Amino acid sequence: MNHERDREMSETIKINIYRNKSIDELTKLLADPDDRADIGSASASGAAVSAALLAKAADSIHRRMADHEDEKLEWYVRNTEILRTYMVKLIDEDVKCRAPLFRAIKEGEERRIEAARQTSVSICLEIINMMGKCLEISEGLLAYADSSESADIEAGADLAYGASLAAGRFVLNMSKLSTDETYRFVMKRENEITMKEQKETYDRILNRTL
Repeated sequence: MNHERDREMSETIKINIYRNKSIDELTKLLADPDDRADIGSASASGAAVSAALLAKAADSIHRRMADHEDEKLEWYVRNTEILRTYMVKLIDEDVKCRAPLFRAIKEGEERRIEAARQTSVSICLEIINMMGKCLEISEGLLAYADSSESADIEAGADLAYGASLAAGRFVLNMSKLSTDETYRFVMKRENEITMKEQKETYDRILNRTL
């Protein structure tokens, strides 16, 4: 019993430090097939960079327009930074949400594996949702941006859409393993609808900057 508790504590310590890794260290872990970091952690990393570029653009615009009060612009400044820090947190949270699946697979209990498989995609689903918000913010910020700020916003939108696509791919691949036909259908259909909406927003951003 004590040995099991010590092992779980050790895993928790390992999980909690992913977000504090350097880019070099994190990417090495992502490249390691034996490590717990996976597509969700990679997507969260890309999402954090996306939000950082949007935060940079929002702050730059806010400084340039310091003589003009604009509640929406101030909202963008606050929330791009909130998104950045939240996405950094999700690098670790993705690893945590998949821990029950690893344990269930090791124990070989099919019902627990199925339940854990469905919860293992929770952070990827959150990344997809938040990257939809990033794309909406990107589109809104363009109304304020000059050419240099637009470049950051466009790059932020590229990364947001890419992070969402990658997270969605993990969700679909994991749901294909499910024995629940309804769950498989719902995950596939919801992903199709969400990505169609995000693609439309992304295309509008690109069309405005061509």
